Amino acid sequence: MTDALRRVTPVVRVAPAKLNLTLAVVGRREDGFHALHSVMVPLQIADRLALAPAFAPADRLHVTGATTSELGPADMGPPDRNLVLRAIGAARAACRARGVDADLPALAARLEKRIPVAAGLGGGSSDAAAAIDAALEAWGVAGAVAPADRASIASSLGSDVPFFLAGGWALVEGRGERVTPLPAPRGPEPAVLLVTPGTGVSTAAVFAAFAGGARPAPGAALASSRHLAGELAAGMTAARFVERAGIMAVANDLAPATAAVAPALVPFRRALGRVVGRPVGQSGSGPTLWVLYPSMAAAETAAIDVRAALAAGELPAAGERPPFVCATRILAGDPGSPVDAGLDRLAPTTHDGGT
Repeated sequence: MTDALRRVTPVVRVAPAKLNLTLAVVGRREDGFHALHSVMVPLQIADRLALAPAFAPADRLHVTGATTSELGPADMGPPDRNLVLRAIGAARAACRARGVDADLPALAARLEKRIPVAAGLGGGSSDAAAAIDAALEAWGVAGAVAPADRASIASSLGSDVPFFLAGGWALVEGRGERVTPLPAPRGPEPAVLLVTPGTGVSTAAVFAAFAGGARPAPGAALASSRHLAGELAAGMTAARFVERAGIMAVANDLAPATAAVAPALVPFRRALGRVVGRPVGQSGSGPTLWVLYPSMAAAETAAIDVRAALAAGELPAAGERPPFVCATRILAGDPGSPVDAGLDRLAPTTHDGGT
């Protein structure tokens, strides 16, 4: 074993899922990407990533846990497109570009998937953020790469990766590179019921449908998103946060486009609303649907009710796989310093739709 391999430290990271509480599309950028305004939060449900010496000339990845009918296919893409391997390679390239004088051996990654794939929960992006952090620690060069450099690596990999690298509740703007940490509501951590219909939805297809005209009236989602960000920045109780679920549930500009791409989601979402008797929102480009609850116990009871409704045929089929049903906590996190943004501009604003 070479000295470089001996210096590689096995590292384990947890890669949480995310939830878009709001998602407003505010325009098209010159680079072709859409500019967004979204309040995002991390969830307790998470993938698990472990890195160790590869004892091989190239980085490699082994995936487990993603072959169940509920999670979706285990195919994580070819090496040149897989986010974990790309993240390790990008971290290595960044170290070399910054003159890090150390051997950076190949790494073996083992990824245990618990987050449904192609679900709007950011599993792949979270895995990439975890891989950046874990690779730098495994090589023993974590202190040599500044936070701004890590943010640059994250932005190069995908729109959601900077959010996961920052951690905690946040307002995400631009393509996703502008992340402003937000304080979580005061009080007990709220919980959420996740229901992912058994059909994958392509984010590219959803944005194409949005560009083609499958969109709601402009401005409403942005007003709700700004107001929520302002309320959180000013300080918000957990009870008040859950009370605003109805406004957040309709503050997603991509929902009509997702419905256009996967029409079966429309009756499924309506039926789910009847079963739970609460507002139902959509995370990101979908297809995952979410329902807020004041406690984990309430969310777990709702999950039992939804599984019973599925067994009884009260929820229509929406895909080839059974839906993924999960009750999980919304993690508080620790807001740090804003990245390319400031909390002082997030004062509460007037919400035209009421509170």
